[in-house]
Amino acid sequence: MDKLNWKELEQIPVPQGVEERLSAKIDEWELAEQVKKQPRWAVRKVVRDLSVAASLVLCLGIGWYSLQEREPENVALQDSYQNPEEAYAEAEKALNLLAYNLNKGMSHLRLAEISNKE
Repeated sequence: MDKLNWKELEQIPVPQGVEERLSAKIDEWELAEQVKKQPRWAVRKVVRDLSVAASLVLCLGIGWYSLQEREPENVALQDSYQNPEEAYAEAEKALNLLAYNLNKGMSHLRLAEISNKE
């Protein structure tokens, strides 16, 4: 390469389409650099805008929910038992189920405590 001079280099034939391919490749590299150099403020602006939009949606949802008409609270009393004996029987049934499950859980806890002591 040291022995070649510029006149000899100019005489080397250049394949067709090389200039177009080089130009296209340079344009591609330039576009890739522009994408990489996207300013951080643009990303921050998008995040800020999305945060504002989410806050507005949340506020509108809360406002819409608070303005909805609700049923009167005494409607829930209509679902209760009219007969006190039936209400007592159901309450006793529920408390027995709770006690059974609580005792079952406590027995597992006792077994775990015994195995940890050993």
